[in-house]
Amino acid sequence: MKKFFLSFLILTGIFSFILLAPSCTKSPGSNAPNRALIVTGQNNHSWKISSPAIKQILENTGLFSVDIAQTPEQGKDMSTFKPDFSKYQVVVLDYNGDSWPATTKTAFENYVSGGGGVVIYHAADNSFPDWKEYNKMCGLGGWGNRNEKDGPYVTWKDGQFVRDNTPGVGGAHGKQHAFRVTVRDTVHPITKGLPAAWIHGQDELYSLLRGPAENMTILATAFADTAQKGTGKHEPILMTVNYGKGRVFHTVLGHASDGDNPAMTCVGFIVTLQRGAEWAATGKVTQAVPEVFPTISTESRWPLFRPLTLQEILSNLKNYKPGDSRSNLQDLTNYIRANYDGGEKFAKTEKSLLEFLSGTGTAEAKNYICHELSIYGTDKALPILKTLQKNEETSEMARYAIERITGQFTN
Repeated sequence: MKKFFLSFLILTGIFSFILLAPSCTKSPGSNAPNRALIVTGQNNHSWKISSPAIKQILENTGLFSVDIAQTPEQGKDMSTFKPDFSKYQVVVLDYNGDSWPATTKTAFENYVSGGGGVVIYHAADNSFPDWKEYNKMCGLGGWGNRNEKDGPYVTWKDGQFVRDNTPGVGGAHGKQHAFRVTVRDTVHPITKGLPAAWIHGQDELYSLLRGPAENMTILATAFADTAQKGTGKHEPILMTVNYGKGRVFHTVLGHASDGDNPAMTCVGFIVTLQRGAEWAATGKVTQAVPEVFPTISTESRWPLFRPLTLQEILSNLKNYKPGDSRSNLQDLTNYIRANYDGGEKFAKTEKSLLEFLSGTGTAEAKNYICHELSIYGTDKALPILKTLQKNEETSEMARYAIERITGQFTN
C-alpha cells in the first residue's frame, strides 16, 4: 500500500506544480460528455491535495473532462479572476478565501440560475459569508462569523428535519474519526441504491451549520457523537439545493490530509461525489453503485480514487505482517467478492491467487489468501494448497482450505 500512496503523493506533487500556474489549467483532450471546472487556489484546507484528487475522481468516471481555475494568492489582486463558467456543465468549488470580483459573482449567479451545475465541497461552505446568493446555493454553511442572522440550524430528530433558530455560532466539528452516514432520502438519483447506512473513513464531521436552508433536500445525515466532542445530534452531510434552474450538490465530506488520506479515499465519499457531480451537471445519475461500497460495519477504500487492479492489490499484500493495516486484506476480499461469478471471470482471479501462493509473499499474506480460497476456491487450487500444507507456517490454513473445497473434513 505504501508504494501506491507514494505514487499518490508524487501525483499530487505533479498536480500541485500545475496548479501554481497563474490562471486556468486545462486537462488533456477527452471524449467525456461533460466538462467540469474546479475553482481553487485559496483555502484553510489543503487544496493542493484535494483539487488534483477531485480532478482524478471525476475523470475516473469517464463522464467528465476537468479544468482547474486557480485564484491569485490570498491578499493579492483578484480583479483578473474571471473564469468563463458558461463553458462547463458543472463547477466544483474547492475554495474558501478572498471575495471574488463583483462581475465574477454576478456571472456565477447567472450561470447557476440559468441551469448550471455546482458542487459545494467540504470547506467551500465556509466561504463567502456575506454573499447572500452564494449562501442560498449552499443551503447551510459554517464559520466566517455565521450566526442566527444567517439562518437556522437544521438537524434530524424523531423521523423529520427540524429547523432551529436558537442564537449561536455557525460551524463546528469534533475530533476527526470514522462515522456512520445514514441515508434519509432513498429515492433521489444521487442516493438511490446506496446502503441505508455506511461507514465513512476518518473525517471532520461538520456540525452546527446554519443558513437559508431554502429549496434544500437533505440526502444523508451523521450522528455527531458527544464522545467525539460532537453535538449529540444527527447533522446534515449530503444535500441538494435548487437555485433557479440550477442544481447544487453539497457534500461536507472529504477533508484532505497527507499520507493515506482516509476521508478522500473512502469509497463512500468518492462515489457520492461522482454521482453528485453527474446529477448537478445533467439532472440524472447513470453510474451504478459499486459492490465494494462501504457497509454499516465495514469501511472501503480506493487509494488511487478508483478500484485497484488485482495485481496492485497482490503487490500491496506481498509483505503483509500482523499489525499492518488490514486495508490491504479488505481490498482483496472486496475485489474477489465483486468479481466472483462462479465461472470464467473468477477462473482468472483464482489463477492470479495461485501464482501469488507459489511466489515469495509472506506466510501471513498466503494464509489470508488460503482463507479466501476456502470460500471461493475450486479444485484447481488443491495442488498448490497441498504444497503449502507441508510448510509449518501455512499448514493449518492450507488444510482448512482443502477441507472446505473438497468437503472432506478430518478430525
